[in-house]
Amino acid sequence: EPEPEPEPEPEPESETEPERPAPPPLAVDAEVRRLRGALSTAQATIEALEEPQVPPAVLEDIVVPQHVVADFARMGRWLVHEDLGRATMGGMAMLHPDVQGAVVSTRMLTMMPRIDERSLVAGRLGMGAPRGAREDWRLLEVLLASVSMATGGPAAVIHAHGPYTTAMSCEKDLIVLQPIDAIGKKHIGRIIIVEPDAVDEDTFLRQAVEALQQGGMRCVVVRGHGAYAVGADLTQAWSNASMVEHSMRVAMLARQANLKT
Repeated sequence: EPEPEPEPEPEPESETEPERPAPPPLAVDAEVRRLRGALSTAQATIEALEEPQVPPAVLEDIVVPQHVVADFARMGRWLVHEDLGRATMGGMAMLHPDVQGAVVSTRMLTMMPRIDERSLVAGRLGMGAPRGAREDWRLLEVLLASVSMATGGPAAVIHAHGPYTTAMSCEKDLIVLQPIDAIGKKHIGRIIIVEPDAVDEDTFLRQAVEALQQGGMRCVVVRGHGAYAVGADLTQAWSNASMVEHSMRVAMLARQANLKT
């Protein structure tokens, strides 16, 4: 009789791990929804930290609305973020949107990144500086009045301590800061430097207003003391301050590189 054929040997098991079954579609959808919910919660938390709720400010007989206080707070953080101010360096003011002739300003030595309703003061044009006001209150007044005449109402001013603008203004005998970049030429134009004068303040204020007008109603620089950028509101004033600082940085870098401009 023929011998029975040997049984075939079993094939060796593969060393690779078996493929895991794909999760059911419903489980994937649930995970996606969970992740989206977590991201939304994180975004809301970040926005709450960056835009804290602030109450209105009641200053003597002038009430500053909550949205105006929030604008000041947001702008203070922007100034620090854009390197236009540090700690208590810098400030801002605007005409009250609802009270004719009223000025709202940051206090003296206000911490720019921590502005709230306690950081503001308010007064009326031509009635003297309120308690706690900045030393340059009169300069803020005349600049706001000049801008208001140009806009027909609203006005704002930001005192920025941008390092490049301040450094350029310290050059002896330099009177005009001239942007060399295309955006600066188009949107800013020339910027006039005025000398600070603590003895004859009236002359200094008149020169500051004239310099602002000669500079196209966007900015005036006080030698060694930074830029006073203006606009119809704080956002426009901040935009002008930021563009001036950018243009002065470009000019400084070009000068250091000995570029022909």
